[in-house]
Amino acid sequence: MKQNITLSLDKDLLEKAKVISAERHTSISKMLGEELKRVVESTENYERAKKKALSHLQTGYRLGGVITSSREELHER
Repeated sequence: MKQNITLSLDKDLLEKAKVISAERHTSISKMLGEELKRVVESTENYERAKKKALSHLQTGYRLGGVITSSREELHER
């Protein structure tokens, strides 16, 4: 579902946006919609990756190593 919104933009910015949208054969509305979609998707992807990374930190990694020396033995060296 689409919803219209009202924006207040600097006049010079709006003029430049009109030129860019005309060069791209699109509308300012579509151009802004696509950019907002990109920002939202990027933010959601970042949050998902952050959640996954924090989950991995909580569970830790098994690197397959075997501890052959005690802490005391290491400090004696």
